Amino acid sequence: MSQSDNKPVIAFQVITDTHVTADPEHLYNRHFEQALKDIAENATDSVGIMHAGDVTDHGFPAEYEELHRIGGFYQDRLPPLYMATGNHDVGLGIWESRLGNFLAATGMSAAYHDHWIEGYAFLFLGTERGLELFCDLSAAQLEWLDAKLAEAASSGKPAFVFLHQPLKNTTAGSMEEQKWYGVTQDDELKAILAKHPRTFLFTGHGHWEMEAPRNHVGGEDQLPAMFNAASVAYLWTDADERREGSQGYYVEVYEDWVLVKGRDFTTGTWVKSAQYEVSLKPVPARES
Repeated sequence: MSQSDNKPVIAFQVITDTHVTADPEHLYNRHFEQALKDIAENATDSVGIMHAGDVTDHGFPAEYEELHRIGGFYQDRLPPLYMATGNHDVGLGIWESRLGNFLAATGMSAAYHDHWIEGYAFLFLGTERGLELFCDLSAAQLEWLDAKLAEAASSGKPAFVFLHQPLKNTTAGSMEEQKWYGVTQDDELKAILAKHPRTFLFTGHGHWEMEAPRNHVGGEDQLPAMFNAASVAYLWTDADERREGSQGYYVEVYEDWVLVKGRDFTTGTWVKSAQYEVSLKPVPARES
């Protein structure tokens, strides 16, 4: 550890798939409140809660009202909430209208957006077509991402990317036979990420539990580190079964490494099998 006091340079949380409904008593809403309470009590130095999409269950105005009501409980103790769109938010109905509702309710600036916090890049990708399950990224968005990752790389700091749908055959739940991957430009996005190995990609969509194999892949000399962020609303297993539960990540960034810690919000405990240290040190060149 490079810090003599072992304190991170920056810390944040990652959640996804809250699926907030219009019913205040719905389990999903209670799980969302539970997650925010956990963060409010345990992350006083956090710079933000990063949400990887499916904020709501249908993208309805009443669901956004519930989002604000629940967030208000701990507003004075929570960091800002930054959000990506999910297919449940903008994939139903008329896309332009659903995106407009999302942006108005969340305060995000566009379908994709960036936030630079204490010199670190936090990049949120989002579909530009209203597809039922998949995410469709324009050439302009891909060029934007490439440029932002290059800008982050020039600073010497890692970049953090948030996208609702995982890339095919990468993290838990994204295997082709499972059908829960979902980026139309899968090859193009992988090619951009491969150029910027000091990148961390967090995705949701499949609700896969953090205990599943391949919960985290990549890092070092492979594709950038990719993490399945599970779900706050409910979980799914490799046995193709629903599991009641609520999970997310606490992330601590140090000068030379990043600690990603899986959290069970229902029990207020760490997911022991989902604790990852990813080195930021350059990988020695291999001999030919």
